[in-house]
Amino acid sequence: MNWYELLNEMIDMRSFSNLWFWIALAVMWSTTSHWVLGVPYDMVIRAARNGGAAQDDLEDMVRVNVNRLLYISGVSGLWLLGLGCFLFTVLVMMGFVYDVQLAQAVFCLLFPLSIVGLMSLNTARRIREESWAGPELRRRLTRHRVWIQVLGMFAIFVTTIWGIYQNLTVNVPNNFRHLGQNSHVEEPIDHIRRSPRGL
Repeated sequence: MNWYELLNEMIDMRSFSNLWFWIALAVMWSTTSHWVLGVPYDMVIRAARNGGAAQDDLEDMVRVNVNRLLYISGVSGLWLLGLGCFLFTVLVMMGFVYDVQLAQAVFCLLFPLSIVGLMSLNTARRIREESWAGPELRRRLTRHRVWIQVLGMFAIFVTTIWGIYQNLTVNVPNNFRHLGQNSHVEEPIDHIRRSPRGL
């Protein structure tokens, strides 16, 4: 493989056959499941083990991030909702109507993240309303992390199945889109057999 082929593989726009896309997908979900409401999950574990100052640090960190999330949603929530709907509409049209694989890949990355954002916003609102603290706060953060991990596993599974389908339909001759039809190789031969011979 020469340098041109190597460079072409590294910046291949067919995202589902590109190694960088799958690395980005794994890193994204690993990071998302570690940072719960903007708080690293090791703080929750340390607070459960040590208590005291570690628990106070956790509650302060959660309070700051909850206030930040609710402030952003209160000030810019409608604008962010409208922008998100516009963005996902563009990605769906480009990706699944006009068959642009890059748009499909971006949709598979961003749409589950938007669900995580809504889940985080709901959890933040409940933390403020019910004033969770101590073991109850840690339990709720752990439950929130588990649901993020479940969503992540489902999103990775669906993305993997869709990526395999896309790679097969692009790379395999007589692919799934032509099942039940004559191949592009057979049609000209059959046409020649039926056509009358010239003089």
